[in-house]
Amino acid sequence: MLERILPRSVASAELLVFPEDLKAHPAEEHLIAKSVEKRRRDFIGARHCARLALEELGEQPVAIGKGERGMPLFPRGIVGSLTHCDGYRAAAMAHALRFRSIGIDAEPHEPLPDGVLDSVSLPAERAWLSVTPGEGLNLDRLLFCAKEATYKAWFPLTLRWLGFEDAHITFEIDSRTDDSGSGTFHTKLLVPGLTNDGGAALTEFDGSWLIADGLILTAIAHG
Repeated sequence: MLERILPRSVASAELLVFPEDLKAHPAEEHLIAKSVEKRRRDFIGARHCARLALEELGEQPVAIGKGERGMPLFPRGIVGSLTHCDGYRAAAMAHALRFRSIGIDAEPHEPLPDGVLDSVSLPAERAWLSVTPGEGLNLDRLLFCAKEATYKAWFPLTLRWLGFEDAHITFEIDSRTDDSGSGTFHTKLLVPGLTNDGGAALTEFDGSWLIADGLILTAIAHG
């Protein structure tokens, strides 16, 4: 599903069923040695997908460490993003010569828990939700998913926190049925976006989204 919302030059891999014989890379085991089983499976599954995507790019399937605020440490010259939720793990990777950053997120296609929306959204975003027919789509969770993808695209280039209130997201809906939909979104960054890669400061991101098979997926490939 993820490849449907990513450019063709971005490699991706997904894992819907966790193989019982799948183990952590030996060089990563220390990062999850004390983790509970669910955390271990999410970590192992997402990094397994990352290695599959690296191979698709013609790169070696190396260990993937963990940096500041849990940021995955990809090989030099590679940008990427990992995500996981119940029943789903995925990764998206690209060469840094083609894209500056990648951000993906997956969420269950369910409403946000009561009381969460106000803490993760701006008044203008809540106003859009209030006048946009859902028709079976949980657009509040879609907004949260897009905010998460935005943060994942932002952080590797800035190494700075980005709060939910620091990004205004608007959506276009291209297609919709009772339980699926797709479209694009635009993120306007509301804080200075000075970067660490020598490139232009970040002011905005453009992304795509998909709702299908009980999942919400969002993806940003920032060039």
